[in-house]
Amino acid sequence: MAWTYRFGGVLTLVLVLALSALPALADDPKHPALSLVGQAKFGPDFKHFDWVNPDAPKGGRVRQWAFGSFDTLNQFADAKGRPGAGLELIYDRLMTMSPDEPTSAYAHVAEWVSFPPDYSSATVGLRSSARFHDGKPMTPEDVIFSLETLKKVSGRWGRYYANIVKAEKTGPHEVKFTFNVKGNRELPLIICELPVLPKHYWEGVGANGERRDLGKSTLEVPLGSGPYRIKEMAAGRFITYERVADWWAKDLPASKGQWNFDEIKFNYGTDKGAAFGEFKAGDFDYWGENSAKDWATAYDFDAVARGLVTKYEVPIKRIQWMQGFAFNTRRPQFQDPRVRQAFNYALNFEMANKTLFFDQYVRAKSYFGNSEMEAKGLPEGRELEILNEIKDQVPPEVFTKEWKNPQYVWPPDNAVDRRNWAEAFKLLAAAGWTLKGKTLVNAQGVQLAAEFLIASPDFLRIAQPYAKELEERFGIKATVRVVDTSQYQRRQATFDFDIIVDSFPQSYSPGNEQRNYWGSEAADREGSDNVVGIKNPAIDKLIDKIILAKDRAELVAATRALDRVLLWNHYVVPQWTAKYDRFAVWNKFGKPDKLPSQSVSFLRAWWHDEAAARKLAEAQGK
Repeated sequence: MAWTYRFGGVLTLVLVLALSALPALADDPKHPALSLVGQAKFGPDFKHFDWVNPDAPKGGRVRQWAFGSFDTLNQFADAKGRPGAGLELIYDRLMTMSPDEPTSAYAHVAEWVSFPPDYSSATVGLRSSARFHDGKPMTPEDVIFSLETLKKVSGRWGRYYANIVKAEKTGPHEVKFTFNVKGNRELPLIICELPVLPKHYWEGVGANGERRDLGKSTLEVPLGSGPYRIKEMAAGRFITYERVADWWAKDLPASKGQWNFDEIKFNYGTDKGAAFGEFKAGDFDYWGENSAKDWATAYDFDAVARGLVTKYEVPIKRIQWMQGFAFNTRRPQFQDPRVRQAFNYALNFEMANKTLFFDQYVRAKSYFGNSEMEAKGLPEGRELEILNEIKDQVPPEVFTKEWKNPQYVWPPDNAVDRRNWAEAFKLLAAAGWTLKGKTLVNAQGVQLAAEFLIASPDFLRIAQPYAKELEERFGIKATVRVVDTSQYQRRQATFDFDIIVDSFPQSYSPGNEQRNYWGSEAADREGSDNVVGIKNPAIDKLIDKIILAKDRAELVAATRALDRVLLWNHYVVPQWTAKYDRFAVWNKFGKPDKLPSQSVSFLRAWWHDEAAARKLAEAQGK
């Protein structure tokens, strides 16, 4: 499951939509909440989440910086422009996720969901009070339209919901979804992730006199249903949202005490340094920091010293997914896993962590880190049984060695350095690459080449020393190319790169999205998240095991097996993960005593503190 990050699935199916008067099965319990990890924390009679201030005041505004630009207000169409930041604020989903629980969803547009023991279908009951911003009710027809149209205009949504083969109206406020597989515990929950779009709006005529099309880019402000609507915007420059004071869901238990700011504004730009200067001057209110160097050195300005700005370090408790230098295995020089492994031996993380990152990071070592799904030690139990089914299709080390990153030490130790370099050369030689003079070549005399394609200038100080080491130490022609975001997105979508920096967001309940990350079908599909180009039958089988896991224990075992096989194929050079969420705010906001465990949830759970804002203005001389 991947709530707002990426979507997966590979089957291409025809969605059959039909209307009928069949009632939902009376024997299937109606669930007001779902969880794929144990039970949802709160029962049907809860009043509000325990990580909110239910009496949080409404008001104030928040100004944030957004990198790059935007040219569309349609976030659903594939590769049709760059959507504006914050568009998820204007749409409601059938259920809403809790940022304090890994995989729990609570009643929202859907008051309940039911499903039979074999998970062959799911039925949702819609709240009669659910409304779009124009006052019109959300109906079964809107839900069916949303599913049908999203699958049609978006390959990602289509693959994510590929297992839903039928949607039908089964009552005035009911929709039944029929699945083409049985036993997939995830499907009832992921159908509840569906955003409900207004059929009457998207089938209507736009300001340009033409019929609207969800498959096209547009700057016409869309009709939504969520806690915010778009107030004003200028393409590529800014987008401002205003709170919907009469939002239909504001008093629901899963909404109480949330979405408290009257106005949220995103200002765009490509110069992070200039934007940070604006934050220091008080022109931005919140700053999320992703640079260890800046976190350690850039916050010595006057407002911090005077207590007007507060720095926060919130320990990360959520799953830690993989970020790394991802190889394009469609390129011939990266098809041998020994070459990819040699690149890992060439990366001195320990030196970078001390000299570049101020010792703020730990090395990434799993695609499902900080969770029970992380592969550790040697496989055993059910995981070993699963791996034995594909024993001839995976590296033998899967069964005999625990996967670990190569390690350097700090301060440097020549003996350790030489061991790692020697291992890299050994792997390269086994793959047919030998050093001739100062150049690493294959049998045809062609030099091993690698171009690092990056979009963020922040990565220059990381990629350039790594490329220099590859070239000077190993004879590899390594270069770094920085391109703008639009060119980067285009080249990534068409797999026109050697190596990129990529991450693979995961949830505590992996599912269909794994096909889009690693599945063979996705390898040749432009725009897919299988940037590595993996076509591995063993991995395809493991993905199926995950998707069709009959219980949590089976899911965990299959995911550990997938993690282990991905690691031993060396598809990426793992980078690093942060220990904390790092951010700074001007002191005019209130926050809950307990922040949710999976997210800081600044826009969702914090609020404007009028007394603190007056005190801050006085200190600033305003």
